[in-house]
Amino acid sequence: MTTLFELLAAQNPWWSGRPFDTGRERQKYVSTIRRFLRTGEIIVLSGVRRSGKTTLLYQTIRLLITSQKVPAKNILFVTCDEPAIAGLKNPLLETVDTYRREIAAKGTIYLVFDEVQAVENWEREVKSLYDRKQGNIILSGSSSYLLDPQLSTLLSGRYLAVPVFPLDFSEYLRFHDLVPPKDAASRAARKYEITTHLRQYLREGGFPIVVLQQDERTKQDYLRAYYDSIVYRDIVRTNVVRNQKALAGLLLYLLTNIASPYSYRRLKEMLGTDIDTVRDYIHFAGLAKILFEVQAFAYSLPAQARQNKKIYCIDNGLRNAVSFRFSEDEGKLAENLVFLELMRSGAAPYYWKGTREVDFVVRSTDNTLTAINVCYSDAIPDREYEGLREFAGECKGKIHDLLVLTKDYEAKDGKIHCIPLWKWLLDHESR
Repeated sequence: MTTLFELLAAQNPWWSGRPFDTGRERQKYVSTIRRFLRTGEIIVLSGVRRSGKTTLLYQTIRLLITSQKVPAKNILFVTCDEPAIAGLKNPLLETVDTYRREIAAKGTIYLVFDEVQAVENWEREVKSLYDRKQGNIILSGSSSYLLDPQLSTLLSGRYLAVPVFPLDFSEYLRFHDLVPPKDAASRAARKYEITTHLRQYLREGGFPIVVLQQDERTKQDYLRAYYDSIVYRDIVRTNVVRNQKALAGLLLYLLTNIASPYSYRRLKEMLGTDIDTVRDYIHFAGLAKILFEVQAFAYSLPAQARQNKKIYCIDNGLRNAVSFRFSEDEGKLAENLVFLELMRSGAAPYYWKGTREVDFVVRSTDNTLTAINVCYSDAIPDREYEGLREFAGECKGKIHDLLVLTKDYEAKDGKIHCIPLWKWLLDHESR
């Protein structure tokens, strides 16, 4: 029978000098984690399953050992969803006690808990470790439950969050061994290569393992397996969903109709259930980081609540693998990419509806507003300009930018800038 220490030794190959795979480095995340490590506070990596959190933890361990000269045996990594660990009475405390007894590391130690939400009442164990100054703590987890109000109460002021997403476009290019060019001449020289990758990125999304696969069927198999795992483990099992047929129908409808407005009443009638159930299921999908609701922009909460919402998905590839698609849907997929990029930057985007529409409205830290329409074409209909002008004329805030994101059309029409999507993505991601 394998002892707890033997299990930990297998999960920590650096203790014995064995090699371990750290994958392709995701520079922006590693840089953020490096900065947070200096604070001594708990670091929390949260995001949808398979977005690369475990790999980032390994990259953090490599950083500690190679760059910060932390002794390898001063780092404890625990895979918390390992049944033999999750089944312990106090999994985190017992693994740390076993580690300290067997390793007897001297100096600062680092406690790294992967998929920590698999441990019941993990928050209290983490707080105990933190309060007793047992070491610097790094956590990862796969849903918003990781940062729910209970955690905020128990660990208030003690943690720093690192939201982890599938690859952005710059990372996607790097995974294909193309360093995103920054100057205009280099971009012009590699434009065809960049736009070819963008067409693929629009379709297959950015889950790291999927991007590294060569075979199209294998990519689809991975994506469907990811979807099934997320729905079952992070929605059905976590929330004890009983009407799984209604849940499946709702998710399929929303994924098929990303970037489109919908009402709870219409969804209720379509599914033959009640509005509270519809709200709950969409909320559960949000907690699992698979779907995101976007509200209408308004200056009063009642006016905002009266309007329909729109839905977006965590990854284009995931959406394409499981939804009904009657066309290439390039316009919807491009809009979904823009939404994800805004989310990665920390923005909380809205949409705006007047006589015309604006796809996204973003409020900056200085309270100025940026309005964005996404038109993945080089023939820009008048309605795209008219929506932005109408919004600019009616909004009460100061306008920072009015943008139309296009396929390859670049121009300026008064205060409105038309920018190719690929350029906007690279510029936005380099900030």
